[in-house]
Amino acid sequence: MRKTSILLLRAFLGPLAVTFPVALFVLDMQFLWVYADDFMGKGIEPWVIAKMIWFASARIVNLALPLAVLVASIMALGNLSERNELTALQSAGMPLLKIFRPLIVLMLIISGGALWFSSSAWPNANVKFRSLLYSVTRQKPALNIRPSIFYTGIEGFAIRVASKDSEGMMTDILIHDHRNLENGSSRIIRAEKGKMTHDSGREELIIELYNGSSYEEQTEKNVRRKAKLHPHITSTFESQTLRIDLHSLDFDLADEGLFRRSYEMMSLPQLQDAIDSLGQMAEIERTEILKYGRRAVRIINDSISIPTTSFTIESDSSLTWMAALSRVEKNNIFSKAKELSRNQMRGIENALEKVNGRNLRRDRHAIEWHRKFILAISCLVLFFVGSSLGALIRKGGLGMPVVIAIGVFLTYYIISMVGEQMVKSGALPPAIGMWLSTIVLVPFAIILTYFAMKGGRQYSMIFPKIFSFYNKPNPKDAHPTTLS
Repeated sequence: MRKTSILLLRAFLGPLAVTFPVALFVLDMQFLWVYADDFMGKGIEPWVIAKMIWFASARIVNLALPLAVLVASIMALGNLSERNELTALQSAGMPLLKIFRPLIVLMLIISGGALWFSSSAWPNANVKFRSLLYSVTRQKPALNIRPSIFYTGIEGFAIRVASKDSEGMMTDILIHDHRNLENGSSRIIRAEKGKMTHDSGREELIIELYNGSSYEEQTEKNVRRKAKLHPHITSTFESQTLRIDLHSLDFDLADEGLFRRSYEMMSLPQLQDAIDSLGQMAEIERTEILKYGRRAVRIINDSISIPTTSFTIESDSSLTWMAALSRVEKNNIFSKAKELSRNQMRGIENALEKVNGRNLRRDRHAIEWHRKFILAISCLVLFFVGSSLGALIRKGGLGMPVVIAIGVFLTYYIISMVGEQMVKSGALPPAIGMWLSTIVLVPFAIILTYFAMKGGRQYSMIFPKIFSFYNKPNPKDAHPTTLS
């Protein structure tokens, strides 16, 4: 039994150690493709991008780990079945579940680790990823002045040059200085040529200008628009040095505390507390709506008495308070009543929207709460699906097992996304919508495991065109017929 366990563990852990990094790499490349435009041209250091990819990898473990488990289980059991090792173990009187016992224990350990990861490490990775991504997207482009294009990456400046060489020499320089724009003044500098250098010690850009002129507007405070004279100062120079602070281009990491209140950044206990508090707040607000309705809306009898015959007034005693009013007064009363009713309806509608908002936030927290358990359960369910398929198709390697695994995983992923969207739209409760893919996959796993336990004799009844094609005998192994 010990040798059998070692055989199975080696057969499973080898493909798992290969497929899991490959799945992470493929999904990381998708991440880089999505955010490539936010990284380009900003002079971000490689360690920042590497750190972001590391945190992004932690965020996509919920996709990479189930896929890796599915592919590894199909490959492992497919290889054992193809080499008839699984058949030999079953012929020795060992049932299939007993053969799977070491792998089941290993999967329980992996599922427990996945649950811990999704509850503890996953939220911290989300916080760090969001703060780093926010900092990168807000980072201004690196200092890269191109000819004939205004560069506005430095706060308060717009710089354009006609040409620029590798040594920093520029021609036909135009600089718009808007640093004092709040005070109503701006400055425009134009020079025939100049040289650009960088003072790394003081983080300043030094521009030495030659043969130019400057135009600076002056502010006119407490002067009417028509009375303004628009004073300005025009000057020329042979040489002038302009120092520009470059601290606005520095990479500044955002505060992680800004993102910790999001439901994606919470652990299981925090999510449970948030769900309970949001549910209680929604129930309190719903109760307040009922109290308001009972207090503000009352049913009263109509006080207008209209005779069945022609409307005549014989005595003052038969007049009601409504009949004694003039037409204008009646219209005013009806208008005020309509306005009061509309205000009450709007108040109730706003309160109901607030309750719906609480319920929506509660469902979003519930989605993340269930997602953490789904990562652990999906690994276990996909293991049974993959191991049963591997025992039935009797094919190992990276060909057919990978194709089947991708097909099964895409089906599982699509169903899970549909269930999540139905929860977000309010069509299904989180307890059903988030587990929809698992509910669909569990019967499939039970059926495949049953067929694998029976030795695969019944699987051709359900998948005749798929598995019979891959299990048909090789023509080379058939005995040649002799012609008489």
